Amino acid sequence: MLWVPGSSGEVILTQTPLSLSTTPKEPASISCRASQSLAHSNGNTYLSLFRQKPGQSPQGLIYRVSNRFTGVPDRFSGSGSGTDFTLTISRVEADDVEVFYCGRFTHDPPTVVQPQAPTSLFGGPH
Repeated sequence: MLWVPGSSGEVILTQTPLSLSTTPKEPASISCRASQSLAHSNGNTYLSLFRQKPGQSPQGLIYRVSNRFTGVPDRFSGSGSGTDFTLTISRVEADDVEVFYCGRFTHDPPTVVQPQAPTSLFGGPH
């Protein structure tokens, strides 16, 4: 279930920049800001980061702010707390032509809140 922007009590996620063109081997970062704190009373912060390559399903990169999903290279890292989070790519590769988006996951009910607009990364040769 996706929450629709404008719903009562909804957390709105905003990403910047919306488009990012970079050179291979250079670093890149994407910011995600929430309209209210994502810290849960249990001490966890359910902020995840995903990527989606053209024609493919979304792939999880980071969960709970800074934990990489299995198989995700260590060039991807997440940081932040409260309302402000950052995805850092320490070294962009030439095939990093994809869309990145942050998401807030809640368990009861299972809900993913997506940003108003994702970030498109163009990492091809320049």
